[in-house]
Formats: sequence, structure tokens, C-alpha cells
Amino acid sequence: MSAVILKQDMSAYQRWELGGFDQHKTAQPNSNAAAIELPTASDIERIHHDAHKQGFDAGYEEGTARARIEALRLNTMVEQLEGALTEFDQKVAEQLLALALEIARQVVRQAVAVKPTVILDAVRDTLLQLPYLHATIYLHPEDASLVRLYLGDQLGHAGHRLLEDASITRGGLRIEAGGTHVDATLETRWKRVIESIGTNSDWVEAAAENT
Repeated sequence: MSAVILKQDMSAYQRWELGGFDQHKTAQPNSNAAAIELPTASDIERIHHDAHKQGFDAGYEEGTARARIEALRLNTMVEQLEGALTEFDQKVAEQLLALALEIARQVVRQAVAVKPTVILDAVRDTLLQLPYLHATIYLHPEDASLVRLYLGDQLGHAGHRLLEDASITRGGLRIEAGGTHVDATLETRWKRVIESIGTNSDWVEAAAENT
């Protein structure tokens, strides 16, 4: 059965027509695109300033770290230099002291060789330390001859005896009296002087090295 379409019902339908190719399709708005905002000139300037400041801060910290390392290295070098100078000064002082001691040894030995009568004063000074009579004096044979020549009578009247001992260095002596022993050899006297200045240098070794 065919249906009858009334005219008034035709108004409810739109007439379809082929559109032209020159017509533009209306774009629907994109919500995501609408949310994107381009930076302004002030934003760009602020970003540039922040980046510059961050770079400056990083460079400053790096430069400061390098400066600290260089300062530490320089301080270490200064300490090492001071230590080296101190060690050098100490070595020089020790060498000067050794030289002074060697000169003193040579002077004493030369004085004994040039003026052997110095043994007379040594005998007198040593006897003054002993209140006892009848002391026994040990001397080098050559010194004993000099003492007998110049002090023989005086020592004899006091009851002292002279004995020769070739092991005693010229210029030195040993005395025994009343159980007391006095060591006035050059070696012992030299050792006392050396110890008083806080060093150590043996007379016998020095003499042996120079003979």
C-alpha cells in the first residue's frame, strides 16, 4: 500500500544539495590548542636572566672550589718549604758546630804540642781538688819528665808520687788519693765540655781520624 505524503510534512525535511568545492569546512575549536599560551617578551627576558644567573652561580662555585684547591696546594708548598729551610738550617748549624769542635780539638792539641808545660797547670789545678796527701799522679811519660823537672821537689815534699802511663794522652792525667779517683785526661775533660753544650763528640775518635 502506497503512503500519501502530505505537503505540510515535506517541510519537515531539508533538501539535500551537493555543495561546491570552493566552500570551506568550518573547523571545530580544539580545546587543547586553546590551552597553549606563547611566552611573552617579559617571560623570555626572565628565562634568559634566570639561565644567566644559574650559569654565573655554577661558574662562581666552580671558581671558588678551584681557588680553595689552589690555596690548599700553595699552603702545602709553603709548609714544605719551611720544613726544608728548617732542616737546612739545622744541618748547617750541626756542620758549623762540628767544625767549631774540630777547630777546638786542633787548638788544644797544638797548644799541648807547642807548649807542653801546660801540664804543670793541669797538675796544680787537679791537686787543689784533693785535700789528701800522698796522691799518686799518672802521666804520659813525656809529661812526667816535665813535671819532675819543674814540680818534682814540690810534689816530693807533699808526699805525692809520679807514675808514667803511656795510655794517657799528653796534656792529661789521673790522680788517686785516699780512695778518690780524679780523671783529668783530655778525653774526659773534653767529654764534659761537649756534654755541657748538649752534643756528643769523642776525642779519641776525632784524634784517630786526624792522625
